[in-house]
Amino acid sequence: MPLTGKNKTVGAVMGVTLIFLTIELLDELVGGVLIGAWPLISQDLRLSYVQVGLAMTLPHIGASTIEPIVGIWGDIGQRRSLIIGGGIGFAIALFLIYCSRDFTMFLTGFMLFAPSSGSFVNLCQATLMDLEPTRHEQNMARWVLAGSLGNVIGPLILAAAIGLHHSWRGAFFLLAMLTSVLLVMLWKSPILIATQSHDEQPDSFKDGVYNAIAALRRTSVLRWLTLLQFSDLMLDVFAGFVALYFVNVAGANTAEASLAIAVWLGFGLLGDFLLVPLLERVRGLSYLRVSASLVLCLYPAFLLAPPLITKFAILGCLGFLNAGWYSILQGQLYTTLPGQSGSVMTLNNLFGLVGSLAPLGLGFVAQQVGLESAMWILLVSPIALLVGLFW
Repeated sequence: MPLTGKNKTVGAVMGVTLIFLTIELLDELVGGVLIGAWPLISQDLRLSYVQVGLAMTLPHIGASTIEPIVGIWGDIGQRRSLIIGGGIGFAIALFLIYCSRDFTMFLTGFMLFAPSSGSFVNLCQATLMDLEPTRHEQNMARWVLAGSLGNVIGPLILAAAIGLHHSWRGAFFLLAMLTSVLLVMLWKSPILIATQSHDEQPDSFKDGVYNAIAALRRTSVLRWLTLLQFSDLMLDVFAGFVALYFVNVAGANTAEASLAIAVWLGFGLLGDFLLVPLLERVRGLSYLRVSASLVLCLYPAFLLAPPLITKFAILGCLGFLNAGWYSILQGQLYTTLPGQSGSVMTLNNLFGLVGSLAPLGLGFVAQQVGLESAMWILLVSPIALLVGLFW
């Protein structure tokens, strides 16, 4: 039976959605590979701790400066070019990292990678939100699930590359080739042009900046932007300190700390997987209130429980319950700003600059009073969510 025009449109949307989700998977694959590859990279390129710190910090500072501008351009009809251009930069950056023989070339690759990822990946997310304006939470749940899969599969790709005697370079070369394939698929996709059309689309960069500033004056927009930063305290910030907490506070060894990370990621992936069908039946904000309430009770239990096995069990519950926090809150932000998905990217980056100081602040407090006491600060995350959601 030949496809009708409507069926062709649905098929095109499904096809480009799959491409976008694969791009998010790819982005997190890079992150997953990099986490395990740092010791090998440091040894191979003879990097000092200062150089490793610079490679982790400078690219993000550069990206945070560039991405707000990219978001504005994305709302004024330049989205296809920005996504394709970002993808080309993404692939070149991975190839530079693969080829690097010294710190300068390695840092150059990462300085290119960070803003390219913003243009390539974040604008794909924004475009995905434009495809189905009434299903922001559901599509964000799928987006986060794809990213979680990347976080889990990334270290496996690195292990396979090492097993085949290609070291960390083989993993980055494979990711560069996968990026090239996705770029070809994107180039042939007409849906990128169609999703840029909207009645509220700004006519110039100046109008785009004005729209973003006007959005910041809206209480609902400030609400979701603020809650996103507070939610991250129990997501990326907490995850960044989990291994240190288990070794320095709970008395675990390195293997047990690695197991803690695996428990966190594994149960988080399970939560992300189950959230996709759940949001078809349950309102996202209702689920978020229940989840935040449970985390508010379980997190103190995690910090107070003395046996490691108990901490592992509660950590798994926290990873499972935290699933959906980012996707639901980000979905609400997109819904609050219909037709301004590029502005959402811009505002997220601006607020993210403040949120990025949280690990530094927690580390400073831990240096003064100890990590065990500092970890209690993260309890503000579920408290802020409950206050904001019932506000």
